[in-house]
Amino acid sequence: MAVLTDEQVDAALSDLNGWKREDGALRRSIDFPEFLVGVDAVRRVAQAAEQQDHHPDIDIRWRTVTFALVTHSEGGITDKDVDMAREINGIVGG
Repeated sequence: MAVLTDEQVDAALSDLNGWKREDGALRRSIDFPEFLVGVDAVRRVAQAAEQQDHHPDIDIRWRTVTFALVTHSEGGITDKDVDMAREINGIVGG
């Protein structure tokens, strides 16, 4: 699996509502209306991540959840990260 070029990442980001490239990863922060709504979204994303065997870094700060995607074994952003970002958008809206 190849690391995507900057141009490929930029092209993918045009179709990934809410995502940006930051610190070598794809990131999206979402403000949920309540803490438990955010935690439930994390649970649903975790289930999808297990099915795909590709796990985002997840940070929960009260009602704000941040997802970060990078393929650590490849040293950068790959198609797996783009696919998982699309999956997350399907789960949480986007």
